[in-house]
Amino acid sequence: MNLPAISFPNRRRGVSAVLALFVAAGIAAVNAEPLPNSHCWDCHEDDTLTKTDAQGREISVFVDAGLLSNSVHRAVLCVNCHADITDKHPDDDVPAKPATCVGCHESQANHEQAQREYLRSIHGSSHTQGAAAAATCASCHGSHAILSSRHPGSPVFKLNLARTCAQCHTNPALAAKFHIKYPEVAAQYQDSIHGRKLAQGLIVAPSCSDCHGVHDIARATIPTSPIAPENVAKTCGQCHFGVEQTYAASVHGQLAAQGHADAPVCTTCHSAHEIELPASGHFKATSDQKCGQCHEDRLVHYRDTYHGKAMALGRPNVAPDVAACYDCHGHHDVYPPSDPRSRLSSTNILATCQKCHPDATAGFTQYKPHANPLDRANYPLLHAVFVGMTALVVGVFAFFGLHTLAWLVRAIYLYLNDSKTFREAKIEIQEDDEWFSRFAPFDRFLHFLVVTSFLLLVITGMPLKFYYTNWAKVMFDVIGGPDTARVLHRFGAIVTFLYFGLHLIALAGKAWRGRKAVRDPVTGRFQMRRLWGVLFGPDSMVPTLQDWRDFVAHNKWFFGKGPKPQFDRWTYWEKFDYFAVFWGVFIIGASGVIMWFPAWFTQFLPGWIINVALIVHSDEALLAAGFIFSIHFFNTHFRIEKFPMDTVIFSGRVSKAELLHERKRWHDRLVAEGRLDQHRVKDEWERWKSIARTFGYLFFGLGVFLLVLIIYAMVRRLTHGGV
Repeated sequence: MNLPAISFPNRRRGVSAVLALFVAAGIAAVNAEPLPNSHCWDCHEDDTLTKTDAQGREISVFVDAGLLSNSVHRAVLCVNCHADITDKHPDDDVPAKPATCVGCHESQANHEQAQREYLRSIHGSSHTQGAAAAATCASCHGSHAILSSRHPGSPVFKLNLARTCAQCHTNPALAAKFHIKYPEVAAQYQDSIHGRKLAQGLIVAPSCSDCHGVHDIARATIPTSPIAPENVAKTCGQCHFGVEQTYAASVHGQLAAQGHADAPVCTTCHSAHEIELPASGHFKATSDQKCGQCHEDRLVHYRDTYHGKAMALGRPNVAPDVAACYDCHGHHDVYPPSDPRSRLSSTNILATCQKCHPDATAGFTQYKPHANPLDRANYPLLHAVFVGMTALVVGVFAFFGLHTLAWLVRAIYLYLNDSKTFREAKIEIQEDDEWFSRFAPFDRFLHFLVVTSFLLLVITGMPLKFYYTNWAKVMFDVIGGPDTARVLHRFGAIVTFLYFGLHLIALAGKAWRGRKAVRDPVTGRFQMRRLWGVLFGPDSMVPTLQDWRDFVAHNKWFFGKGPKPQFDRWTYWEKFDYFAVFWGVFIIGASGVIMWFPAWFTQFLPGWIINVALIVHSDEALLAAGFIFSIHFFNTHFRIEKFPMDTVIFSGRVSKAELLHERKRWHDRLVAEGRLDQHRVKDEWERWKSIARTFGYLFFGLGVFLLVLIIYAMVRRLTHGGV
């Protein structure tokens, strides 16, 4: 007997077994009866029996009699399924064809329908077209151990169905070959709310066949498919009936009913297989992106608000405590604002706002959550504010940028021309034996508060402005998310108001002491000349005509048109920095407080004041951060004679050599007034200067690092549109 494709490792049958086969075949032929199963068991009960398929792979053809006896086919003859098998098998050298289910199931009405459905399905049509890997009956139901679909051991039992479908739909080779849209569908489904509930034994939870069908599985592009866009709501409505009715009445459902191909359906927002609880943080954190698939213009301007920026910077599975799109527009009940049923209608909008802002009034509802400041026609006031703030930012950086550049070029020129003299002067300034007080301990303390609060505000605020960058997301992750950043930002604001208030109190005390000191001993009248000197004298920070002269002389020196000017106690750029703090605290502080307490301010102000506050706060903060970390740092630390750091704000003192080199007018005035010795100091600076410098370098380095991040973010926005 020639058995080229069959292997019998155990030759226990021998000639008698072969003779038995021939005898059985002869009897069957004489009686014209189908081959009995015993004819097959003689070979296929051998668990070592194998064959070689068309690809040359060795596969088992062992049939477990025990499994077959427990299956729904236990009373079915083998040849009923393997109809091509004759009594000469396997000696006829004709490979057995795959078993067919049509022979039996076509004779029964329900099974005949299933067969027709299968042939029309994506699996059946693919198989008909030659895709041998497409699923057949056996792929889902099994072969010899077929059980009822209600049996817990069946591959198509509801609790097992996802694993059965996953045999093909998570197969990387098949996914690539047949362009399967969801190659990770099994893992996605298992992590979904449906998969988790089914795994917990909730048998009513939907499995694959509940959405895709049983034998009539079709692509979503087929109009009759249950997952076709026009049928999705009905398919989901089998379980979510109430939601389907609400959706059908909404603006989205109406568009879908009218046949709009781009109308959002259930899977647009909830996805196909990664369905999660709407109450989860991740769903809320990603919901605005889903709405933005259709409403991209709205999403862009939603991102300009604190809500949108905080949402974009939220952690993957933790949504910040801010409003997402559906909090205002609704979930399945989305209607146009003109519809009385809409949450944004004139009768409902206040109640909608009060869900998050319980103290909101009618004025609060005038806030524009999607306002476009570039749209002059629809938002003229916001456009004017935006243009004004942009002009301020550009103007300040252009003016002082040119000033800084001219100063830098002049300093480099002098250094290259005579570096030896430059270095000797720098050493003399730092190692002089005579030192004089320039900043009192109270001033240095206030500066420490300025530095720490400003850095805290920038670290917690700038990521919001540049939310689209990776560094912003990393920074917020390190901080602990938008909610933590918000608390820290407000703490920094409180410290800012604290040092500003302390400084104003100190100024008032200084003015009062000056006023009391000028009482005329004869007349008893106060002489305002002393008070005027306190407010506008050479020790005051108030700009004078002399500052303009110094500015002109300094610029002439930049271009080699005059000598380097000498300055008094305060230079013109220091006075600008000083009053810039006043301006910044007022503008940034006022706008920040409005955004901090929007419900209270809109009791007597219109809601669009919040939009104005956001523009002003954001642009002024950018101006402050950029100016401090570039212009101010250059004036104070980056200059060659000061580099790498001027420590006067920490030590409070300057050397006599520096006084004569840079502030000779102040030195000469102190000498003329006999007050030079009042400023002479001999303190413990040498003992703690290393600690102060360490903090100084930390603050300084952090500022430079933030400046680099800001420049990177702005360049990216200009080149990529902030995407």
